[in-house]
Amino acid sequence: MVAKSAPGPERTVVVRGSGSGIAQDISVRDHRLVADELAGVGDGADRGPDPYELLLASLGACTAITLRLYAERKGWALEDAEVRLRHRRVHADDCADCETKTGFVDSIEVEVTLHGALDAEQRERLLQIAGRCPVNRTLQSEIKIRERFGAQG
Repeated sequence: MVAKSAPGPERTVVVRGSGSGIAQDISVRDHRLVADELAGVGDGADRGPDPYELLLASLGACTAITLRLYAERKGWALEDAEVRLRHRRVHADDCADCETKTGFVDSIEVEVTLHGALDAEQRERLLQIAGRCPVNRTLQSEIKIRERFGAQG
């Protein structure tokens, strides 16, 4: 019998229009962020990262945190991990290793640079671990998004 892991904490993020343009104010616990589109995209004023940049930031932060925690647990000399991410949409027929064969496929490229006195085996293991961070797993798993209207005020 395989034991099921316990569900993680429920997270709540609140996003509201800022009142002008399309910038959105984001509240996460006691933290405040702004999301916007680039100037010239709709009414964007580039007041903050766009939604895809926030998605990439989430994946990159999770990857770097996972690497740090793993290296610390192993006692490895990881000084720093730099994670560069790039999102683009590609034609499905241009993607040889994709299941989708029509329309478009979202592609996220992740480049990890490790700094520190690590041997080749440690570097290879850390690269394997990078692809197993929780946000990466979420993005590659089945995701259910359920929209509903909240109370009007």
